[in-house]
Amino acid sequence: MTAARKENHLKHIAIIMDGNGRWAKARGLPRIEGHRRGGETVREVLDACNELGIPYLTLFAFSSENWKRPADEVNALMGLLVRFLSRETADLVRRGVRLHVIGHWQDLPDRPRKELQRSIDATAHCKERHLTLALSYGSRQEAAEAARAYAEAVVRGEEDPSQCTWERFSRYLFTRDLPDPDLIIRTSGESRLSNFLMLQGSYSELYFSPVHWPEFTREHLREAVECYKRRERRYGQTGEQLSVGATPLG
Repeated sequence: MTAARKENHLKHIAIIMDGNGRWAKARGLPRIEGHRRGGETVREVLDACNELGIPYLTLFAFSSENWKRPADEVNALMGLLVRFLSRETADLVRRGVRLHVIGHWQDLPDRPRKELQRSIDATAHCKERHLTLALSYGSRQEAAEAARAYAEAVVRGEEDPSQCTWERFSRYLFTRDLPDPDLIIRTSGESRLSNFLMLQGSYSELYFSPVHWPEFTREHLREAVECYKRRERRYGQTGEQLSVGATPLG
């Protein structure tokens, strides 16, 4: 086994949960039923990550662009979020899963915002596993805000722009306390990132599944993980360089 294969360790999976509405439409059901069934898939994927020993899972739950959807659908999605949190928080604590939220989740309505804070507080002591929900999140917006925060730090004398590196700049991103994703999965056959973790995912492996999110099972996740393990992550280098133990570029 080469050094590259040994280092190909999967620590963080991020998922764009796509296809809820199409799954429902194909069955003559309202779109919200697809979102409800998609919430059940979240639990199965969490269980699968635990079985596979993957400590970090990030889910793209609601984008900054999703506010443009019909008000009835947005309100229903907020209700499903509240139901998920009220039902699952105790189980997250029991399983040692810490909840993180990235994005402008403070813009959410009062009740889901309070439920999120309650879940964040309840799981704050958990260290072994991490579930991150991206809510009212957009990667371009995140990058712009990080650049503004970094510039303000320069004005205060806390940063030296001549010493700016990715490691220093990334401290100003929403994901500052999380490792970059090793694998980004998108369900439902679409092949784009849709403004999700574009900076953090610069070296992520991408996996596009044709399966709609409500039908995505732990076996589908295992298939994605097995595909990931067969790949060689070169980080801009050649396979020969990695095989002799060269340090990957960050």
